[in-house]
Amino acid sequence: MFDINEKKRIVIKLGTSTLTHRTGRLNIRRMESLVKIFSDLQNSGREIILVSSGAVGLGMSKLGLVEKPKDTPMKQACAAVGQCELMYMYDKLFGEYNLTVAQILLTKYILESPRKNNVENAFEKLLEKRVIPVVNENDTVAIDELELELGENDTLAAHVGIFCKADLLIILSDIDGLYTGNPNSDPNAELIPVVTEINEETRSIAGGAGSSLGSGGMITKINAAEIANNAGIDMVILNGKNPKVLYDLFDGKSAGTVFLSKK
Repeated sequence: MFDINEKKRIVIKLGTSTLTHRTGRLNIRRMESLVKIFSDLQNSGREIILVSSGAVGLGMSKLGLVEKPKDTPMKQACAAVGQCELMYMYDKLFGEYNLTVAQILLTKYILESPRKNNVENAFEKLLEKRVIPVVNENDTVAIDELELELGENDTLAAHVGIFCKADLLIILSDIDGLYTGNPNSDPNAELIPVVTEINEETRSIAGGAGSSLGSGGMITKINAAEIANNAGIDMVILNGKNPKVLYDLFDGKSAGTVFLSKK
């Protein structure tokens, strides 16, 4: 049973394709719409935690690069430059609604170490003060994602949901949800509204790569759903190109694909 009214602490992951144009520059209109809705959800009494991609793409644009660099040091440089731009925009836009943001850069090594408790404590204090944490992989230090293109921010979002004791994980992507086939090539592909079990069939229809600016694809979202579901957290995939679909979800309407947890 999926009851959106029971979801108070919510982790929302934003992909690069949601935040930027194909040029790598910020999609300002969409980002403004998303921040407005996030602020509205926060004002309604919910606790919002963002896991935001986009730093490498924004850095590429700022440094005048047309294609994603192949060497890791340049990717790190793009991430460092882009992260500043990303946080500047979040701070500016949320500030218009009298909300405060905080930057948290994580690595998988921290999440796997005893120091994870320090991160948990920091999150709790931020949420207690109604601050919106903005989380990203620390790509200038942890280069796994940059080198392997694993779409780690999907996985990162699931782990953030676990140690934040979230009630719901939402992944905003460039697709409406999980389909029975590839909707770009199969006109008969249908959106799957609810997934109650992730199995081999689920994985077999989740192929496909990410955008030219981002990484990963549907399979990384399935992996994130499995991690979250096993921890008792429901997950939803929504199309971030239509920010208002978030209102549909929180109004109790059918939206995207819901992955039900094993509670």
